[in-house]
Amino acid sequence: MSETIQLNGRQIETDQLELCSLADGRRQLSCDFKVTSDAYHDIAVLLYEMNFRVGLPAEGLEFDAAISNYFTDTTNLYKGNEVADYHLELTELAST
Repeated sequence: MSETIQLNGRQIETDQLELCSLADGRRQLSCDFKVTSDAYHDIAVLLYEMNFRVGLPAEGLEFDAAISNYFTDTTNLYKGNEVADYHLELTELAST
């Protein structure tokens, strides 16, 4: 299912989103989204942060998570009018 997520306050429209619970009770989010050449720099800088306050506004959920996996089909979007597919997996951080 597609949905809007927030990563450190930045909204991202997903093409696909799955939220599941791990055996230890933490949540894991998996999503796919498109990144345009116009948004490439901002998304790259955001993902370099590695740790996020994740918001799922439609479900009223927020939690802290870190990237556990991500990949893209294109690593250089500096040419105009390009679009890349991104896959991102976030795992909720353990409570301290």
